[in-house]
Amino acid sequence: MSLPVPSSDALAASHALQHLIAADIERNAGAISFARYMELALYAPGLGYYSGGSAKLGKDGDFTTAPELSPLFGAALARVAAAIIAQSAPNILEFGAGTGKLAFDILSELRAAGVKVDAYYIVELSGELRGRQQDQLRDFPQVVWLDALPAAFDGVVFGNEVLDAMPVELVIKHPDGWQALQVTVADGRFQYLETPASPALLAQVARQIPEHELLPAGYVTELHGVACGFMATLARMLDRGTANAAFLFDYGFPAHEYYFDQRVTGTLMCHYRHHAHPDPFYYPGLQDITAHVDFTAMALAAQEAGIEVLGYLNQSGFLLGAGIGELLLRTDPADAMAYLPQARALQKLVSPAEMGELFKVLVVGKGVELPQAIVLQDRTHRL
Repeated sequence: MSLPVPSSDALAASHALQHLIAADIERNAGAISFARYMELALYAPGLGYYSGGSAKLGKDGDFTTAPELSPLFGAALARVAAAIIAQSAPNILEFGAGTGKLAFDILSELRAAGVKVDAYYIVELSGELRGRQQDQLRDFPQVVWLDALPAAFDGVVFGNEVLDAMPVELVIKHPDGWQALQVTVADGRFQYLETPASPALLAQVARQIPEHELLPAGYVTELHGVACGFMATLARMLDRGTANAAFLFDYGFPAHEYYFDQRVTGTLMCHYRHHAHPDPFYYPGLQDITAHVDFTAMALAAQEAGIEVLGYLNQSGFLLGAGIGELLLRTDPADAMAYLPQARALQKLVSPAEMGELFKVLVVGKGVELPQAIVLQDRTHRL
């Protein structure tokens, strides 16, 4: 691979994390699950990708998210938040708030519209990102940072690209069944090690992958146990409330589109300095590691924990239903310097060839109704 060379400080941090992971492998008889490897690579205190100090987002980071592209994204979400708040409570909770840009845009739009927000809670694991959020949101005293979910919640929940960064297990299909892809150390490098899948993993394969027995030998895919657990925890929090809705934006597919014959290497992908590549062992701690989301599994996990699936749609349908086109027209098209960059950003957000179709929105909650323009775009039947 031809990727940018890390700085000496970044290399030192990655080497320290590699030693930590290698020690964990040694303590566990020479192999750990891929989910454990991914957890350490992303979240090991002080060294993992999200818990270390390197920039993650924007031109100086590794990738750009929808809120970074345009304030129109946050303004559109604010419109939907106002509709839900009118039916529930003036509270918003956001998972993994990145640079704080989405929170800033939502709160700015709601303030301009005269919509009161009592509290905007942020659950953030990255110390570096929490610091950037505090600076970005210094003019909004209602912002509160949390280390864990509240027991119950009424209001609006947002999670943008949260599920894709949760650790996954990897499995591979053999002619005689499924094996786990664990991580070991060989010749001084992290490598995959095929081991018999545990009964728990086999049960998850049967539950998560439609017609898994028909997939070809050599087929590799992900199992989303951690994300399913997160959805169950989120659903229990919502179920203890009386009126709420959680909107989860991410790239992924329903199960019948996720596990098809041609996707033989799975969806695991890494992001480093705006380069995408498939090697999760490249400089651990310096790159993001993600997998596409199985939205069917997420919806089922929420339902089984007692909460309702209120909607499932692509990002294009959601944003257009939320009125993002009208928001663009608040900028005079005759002012090309101001209008054209926003029009280009909007195109990237909603175009089927860009983020509009790959990114989906799963909505779960209770006691509220979505705006009718969004309901008309619903694809829940495709889950």
